[in-house]
Amino acid sequence: MNIVILRGVLTRPAEPRELPSGDTIVAYEVRIARGDGPAETVPVVWSAPKGRGLHDAGAEVVITGRVRRRFFRAGGATQSRTEVVADDVARAADGRKVRRLLEAALAAASP
Repeated sequence: MNIVILRGVLTRPAEPRELPSGDTIVAYEVRIARGDGPAETVPVVWSAPKGRGLHDAGAEVVITGRVRRRFFRAGGATQSRTEVVADDVARAADGRKVRRLLEAALAAASP
């Protein structure tokens, strides 16, 4: 099972990117605060529905999705990146939407 739930703050504005296939994704960097240690930054990508997902830096968000490690060629060498592929993204202040995201993630985790 590969299910991720993140709550954190965007460290920079959402970055829309057009893929060679013509699809558009939105890239985020999410800072996750840890009570007992330094914050961690997690890269997130999302195939956001048109007109959604362009949150500003400093926005607190909740993200559900999965972890993926992808490999690619850059500078003549094979490189890799581990990132979260979002199923959905919501502003943390949107209680109803966050509740729906969490319920869906928990249902996916149930046997």
